[in-house]
Amino acid sequence: MLSENEIKNLEILALESRKNILKMVYGAKSGHIGGSLSSCDIMTVLFHKCFNLGQGQDDKLKDHFVLSKGHVSPIYYSVLSQLGFIPKEELDTFRNLGSRLQGHPMPKCPSVEVATGSLGQGLSMACGIAMALRLDDNFTSKVFVLLGDGELQEGNIWEAFMQISHRKLNSVIPIIDRNRLQIDGCTEDIMALDNLSEKLRAFNLDVIEIDGHDYNQIFDAIEKAKKSDIPIVILANTIKGKGVSFMENNAGWHGKAPNQEEFEKAIGELQ
Repeated sequence: MLSENEIKNLEILALESRKNILKMVYGAKSGHIGGSLSSCDIMTVLFHKCFNLGQGQDDKLKDHFVLSKGHVSPIYYSVLSQLGFIPKEELDTFRNLGSRLQGHPMPKCPSVEVATGSLGQGLSMACGIAMALRLDDNFTSKVFVLLGDGELQEGNIWEAFMQISHRKLNSVIPIIDRNRLQIDGCTEDIMALDNLSEKLRAFNLDVIEIDGHDYNQIFDAIEKAKKSDIPIVILANTIKGKGVSFMENNAGWHGKAPNQEEFEKAIGELQ
């Protein structure tokens, strides 16, 4: 359980990230706002309260992270800037030619271990990392994966869930951003996923379903998953575009940059 001061500090960090997301996508005139905003609170709690940054690549305690839904890189870059991995002013280079901060993360960006962007592949990469770490009994690292619900329509995801279950890869902690919207509309209209919790349990995975904007629920779920001897999937129910009224629950803001009027209105709401 987080203290009131911890929650207040996380709210400040998340608000800063929401502003950064808008500024990056507006400046680049392209990018993905909706999913970045929906996963903002998850990423804030994960990296500022639960993630072991370690002392270098060979640190046996260092956790690992795979952004399977690579298109929401703006929230990832914002958090990395808050943690000191990239200068804050570098956020202004988002999606520029030659920048380290491309539309999908790649290893030339500090702290990014794997390139992602082809949906459905990130969970398999996490399984590979976990199996490699298992070769050394001294490693206690966790491998966190942030997934979009739309990419759960890819078969490769379910092969990876089978692998996690079969190999008992409890070091892999998948977090699903369940905002129920994808680029073409509602997930349940495109390729229905419900009852998602029961589908995951059918793969012999434990599921913790939470409000993905409640800091205590996010923190408690991640900490429980870190200590569990069996694989746990965190199913985080979120609101696409969270924090900006006219973007919330609007699939049109999946991958759309705001114009000047929309940008100023959105920033004004966050002020």
